[in-house]
Amino acid sequence: MNSNTPFGLRPMAYASGAPYAGGVQVYYVPASNPTPLFLGDPLVVLPGADANGVPAVGIATAGASGVVTGAMQGIASNAGELVLPLLQNQAPYLPAGQAAYVYVADDPNLVFAVQEDSVGGALAAAAVSGNVNLVAGAGSTVSAQSGWQIQSSSAGTLATGQMRILRAYQAIDNAIGVNAKWLCRINLHSITSALGV
Repeated sequence: MNSNTPFGLRPMAYASGAPYAGGVQVYYVPASNPTPLFLGDPLVVLPGADANGVPAVGIATAGASGVVTGAMQGIASNAGELVLPLLQNQAPYLPAGQAAYVYVADDPNLVFAVQEDSVGGALAAAAVSGNVNLVAGAGSTVSAQSGWQIQSSSAGTLATGQMRILRAYQAIDNAIGVNAKWLCRINLHSITSALGV
C-alpha cells in the first residue's frame, strides 16, 4: 500500500538519465501574490519583472492547457544568490502577500516525481507515455511540502495535458495503485513554448 504523502513536483533527474544536482534559477514573487508557496509547488512565469530584470512568477493554474515553468525549491536572499541557503530564522515556505526571491527548478529536461490523486481510480501501467493534468492541494506549514498531485482522472493523449508520464517511480515503497508516484516531465513548459508572456 502506497503512502498518501503528496509533495508536489520533486526533481529527480534529467531526461538523459543524469542525476539532478540541485540546479535552480532565481525568480521574483511580487507582494501581490495571493497564494502561499510551498516546496514543490508548480510555478509559472508572469508578465513583468523586478527592477533587476528578474522574471516574476506565481502559482501555476491546475488543469488542461495550464503552462508551468518549474517547481519551487526554496527562498533566496537576493536576486543573485544561486546557492540554496539554510536559513534557520525563516519559514521554509513563502506566505501570501510577501515579496521575495525564490528558487525554481525550471530546466525543461527535468524529470519530476509526482504522486497521483487516484480520484476516480488509480492510474494503470498503460498510463505511461500519456499526458495528465495537475491538481492543486494545500501545502503544509509544518513540513513546507506542496500538496499538488497529478490528476489521475485526466490521463489521456491530449496535447493540452500539463505533464507527460514517463514511467512509474521504481522504489520499494511504491507500486502501481492508489497514491502511486510517477516520473513525469512538464509537457506544457513556458520556456519551450513558442508564445511569450
